[in-house]
Amino acid sequence: MIAAVVPAAGLSRRMGTQKLLLPFGDTTIIGHVVDELLRSRVGGVYVVVGHQAERVEAALSGRGVSIVVNPDYAQGMLSSVRCGLRALPPQCEAIVVALGDQPAITAELVDAMVEAFRTDRHRIVVPVHGGRRGHPLLFSADYRPEILTQYDDQGLHGLLRVHANDVFELPVSTAAVLSDIDYPEDYQRERASAGGPTSAKSGAQHKKTPQKRGPASGA
Repeated sequence: MIAAVVPAAGLSRRMGTQKLLLPFGDTTIIGHVVDELLRSRVGGVYVVVGHQAERVEAALSGRGVSIVVNPDYAQGMLSSVRCGLRALPPQCEAIVVALGDQPAITAELVDAMVEAFRTDRHRIVVPVHGGRRGHPLLFSADYRPEILTQYDDQGLHGLLRVHANDVFELPVSTAAVLSDIDYPEDYQRERASAGGPTSAKSGAQHKKTPQKRGPASGA
């Protein structure tokens, strides 16, 4: 199986509120990301929570995901990736690391990456737009022990650097692979692209009651 690990444990300091729970479409940012992953060909979705873990988990209620708690989330995103990797079943053959604050990703993009891995035997797959690498990132489970013990100061960029010859750059037509949400203006941009209201302040006002729906889902 191919599993998705979603780091969703960060402090959201630059946003000033829990960005993953801001409204997005008919759900929340994290809900939308997870729904796209659940709609894709991945065989399991593991969401790693930390900051405001109970609220994030509640926002995903009713979805067929595994929640993994990272007690060391303040140490950064690599700690959440590692926490997710430890939770994966032994039969996992590859991992998609999808950012919890990148709601513009689609199931179709993830499926194209899975196809590149399975059909062409690429060990690391990175989407590329306009000559720039983006997210999500897919890599063989063979790298799991290495990621668990190395790259403390580089994150997953270190994996791409050390194994440069194993990296397949998948050309994509959308700049969405280059965009995540850190600041209120990022949220306004992504929400406008999705056809919703653009006020980050309005989103923050609704953060205590994130919308939910049934099963459909920083490097």
